Amino acid sequence: MRREPDPEIPSEVVGRQMVEAVENLVTLWFAAVDDVRPRLPPRQVRALRAVRRQPTLNVTALAEHLRIGLPTASRLCDRLESAGLLRRHAQHDDRREVRLEVTLQGQRFLADVTERLSLNLADVFDGVAPAQRLRLEQMLRAFHDEGLPADPVPGAESENPEPGADAGGER
Repeated sequence: MRREPDPEIPSEVVGRQMVEAVENLVTLWFAAVDDVRPRLPPRQVRALRAVRRQPTLNVTALAEHLRIGLPTASRLCDRLESAGLLRRHAQHDDRREVRLEVTLQGQRFLADVTERLSLNLADVFDGVAPAQRLRLEQMLRAFHDEGLPADPVPGAESENPEPGADAGGER
């Protein structure tokens, strides 16, 4: 469902403003993740969030969701499992089908990240005028409603570590 562009604000201007806002949000998100223990790379946090949202995921579906290779997803799950944040379990009707599940410790970790991020955002929004908050909320809702294109990250299926990756290739 496409919305008509606002004739008062050119799309290019809105795009630049959104880039700046998103960069700040990403910085706040990284700060929240860095404040919670155990300290996890962002990809592992995204994996936990994905499994929490879709409890029917298996390793293959998680790899597709994160746009990473199956071996990388398997190693990522190994790390999360050894940290006590994720559990793999076989389905009762098909022992070959292994589902992923966020453990109670993993749920607490995600709740801590969400709480820290909420506090960080509250601090930022304390200085924002109500009209600007409303405009931001409307823009974020529109962005959410539009969804992402089918392949938002070109080349994201690469198993090459991200810049600044640790020795495990997770960051």
